[in-house]
Parts: sequence; C-alpha cells; structure tokens
Amino acid sequence: MEPRGRAREHGYAVGAFPPGRHNALTDVPGVRVGHTTVRRVPDVHSGVTAIVPEGVSPRAPLPAGVFAGNGYGKLIGTTQVAELGVIETPVLLTSTLSAFRAADALVTWMLDTDGGSEARSLNPVVGECNDGWLSDIRSRPVRAGHVLAALDGARGGPVAEGCVGGGTGLGALGFKSGIGTSSRVVTPGGDAAADAVTVGVLAQTNFGGTLRLLGSTVTPESVGVPPQPVAAPGPPGPSADREAGSCMLVVATDAPLDARQLTRLARRAVFGLARTGASYGHGSGDYGLAFSVTRPQERRPLPDEELNPLFEALLDTVEESVLNSLFAATTTTGIHGRTLHALSPTRLPAPVPRDRA
Repeated sequence: MEPRGRAREHGYAVGAFPPGRHNALTDVPGVRVGHTTVRRVPDVHSGVTAIVPEGVSPRAPLPAGVFAGNGYGKLIGTTQVAELGVIETPVLLTSTLSAFRAADALVTWMLDTDGGSEARSLNPVVGECNDGWLSDIRSRPVRAGHVLAALDGARGGPVAEGCVGGGTGLGALGFKSGIGTSSRVVTPGGDAAADAVTVGVLAQTNFGGTLRLLGSTVTPESVGVPPQPVAAPGPPGPSADREAGSCMLVVATDAPLDARQLTRLARRAVFGLARTGASYGHGSGDYGLAFSVTRPQERRPLPDEELNPLFEALLDTVEESVLNSLFAATTTTGIHGRTLHALSPTRLPAPVPRDRA
C-alpha cells in the first residue's frame, strides 16, 4: 500500500498562519475527539466520530453558532443552537440513517454525566453524511455501543483521519475521503501584544465538485483513477460522481466570541469549501457549526473589527482539513463491488506556495 500522510507532509501547506501543535481540532484547549469505526467487509463501511468539549452540559453550555450553506441534510439540534446560541452536549458525526440512533445514545451518555444528572431536557447535536455508495446504509450499522465507545474514548492530541469513524465510507470531489482536521494560531486584530488564540476544524467530507489543490485543478482522470461506471452495480444509491454529497464542518476556538460572532465563523467555514472546488449541489448538505470553549462570563467578546485574522485563518484551516481528509484516506471497495479510489500523492502536480486569501 502506498504510504499515506497529511497534506503538508507532501508539501501542500495552506496559508501563512502557523498551525497548532498537532494541526488538529484538539489544539483548542479542552477539546477531545474519539472515533468508532464499523466495518463488515465488503458491505459495511461506517462509524461515528465524537467531538467532546470538556465540561459541556446543560449546566455549563458553550456559546455556539450554526450556518447551513445548503440544507439538504440532518443536523439534529440545529434549531435550538440557532435560537439560544449554545451547545449543551458533545457533537457527533455519523451516517445519515444512523444519526437518530446516535442522538438517542448521546442523550443516554449525557444523562449519566454529572452535568446531565438532573436534566429533564437535552438538545443532542448530531451531524451526518450519506455513506450509502460504499456501505449498506439501510442496515443502520452504528449502534448505541459504538456511540458510547467514541464518546468515552475521546482524547486530546493527534487525531486519526481518513477512513475512520464518521468518515469511513465517504468520498469527496471524486476521490475517497473521510475525516480531516487542521488548526491555526492567530493574534486577533494583528496586535503582537495581544493574546494568541487557536481555531481548529474537523471536517466530515462527502461533497461534490472538482478538486482544486492550492489552485491546481485535479480530476480523477488526470491522476489515472478509473472512471466510475455510468450505471453502478446494485440498486440505486447516492451517486459517487462529483456533483453529489455533503460536508459537516465543526469549528472550535478559545477566542472569546459570542453566538453571533460564532455564526459568522460557521458561515465562513462553509465559504471555505469553495477553495477546494466544492459545487454546493442541490443534494448536498453543507453545514458549519462553531463553538467557543471560552464562556461569555470568562472574558468579554472580541470586538468585531479584530476578527479579520481569525476569519482568514479559518479559511486556511477548512481548506487544509479537507485536503487532509483526502490525503489520509485509502482506496475502498464496498457494497456491490463499488470502489472509491484514494488520491495518489505521487501523481499530483508539484505544490506551489500560495499566499493566504
């Protein structure tokens, strides 16, 4: 098997802002990530990914904002996040038809925590992408035990990417994809004397379009990937062509932002997909969800005029997260013999440094 690696390990570093220690969502203090991968080869390639901010609960919610670039999806909990501007549970990412079981398992997990021990209402937040091209989605293979294992197993430090957790059966931009993550360290307002903050992204990528790699167009055909058959074997399912799919973008930061400002961050996260060649097609659910681990009572929100560096860094972070989801993925053959091929670093155009937007 060809050695895999992250985008910048192959020379595709995005922008001028420095990444955090692990170049991952977990560089934001107190944020942990866990995966449970569910495989029964060849028919099942699925799983769940848990994003667990330390201490989040109905007693101690975190400020949050959400944006739907195209709302063809099932982001459970959206209306309360938009209305109240907070999250009160971890965030899960899984397969479309498993999202509802995952939400129930998340409620179970929360009721057993100190912060949820007296709860009479909970708003679980669960996003999804459709892995039905490679996986038997109708079997709903993600069960409560898988969700609880991802939550309990969430850790800081490096984050597994590619064909893991909620990204196991996904494809984007004509290639095999999955989970990708990245982070940047930023000084708000450009003031060298100000405290630096971190912004991180975890992307669950399954969207259509034509890959743009730091400005260079890359199609499966241009790098020797066999074309998908016009009529794939098996019953009809979600298309694997470059016009279908979805994307979940979870943004975390320790910058002191309120819900309105975090909604602005969530919106720009979805905008950042355009850099990678996203088509935002009719059947694509493209969502951004942003939260801050700094609660409003802890520090005053940043003035809006100091947000520009954070906006710019976020665009870089989204772009690199998507690229990491592609570089880390491996070629996968799934149900009915359908195959999604991984991006081959050795066949790509030479990386050309590009200034940040």
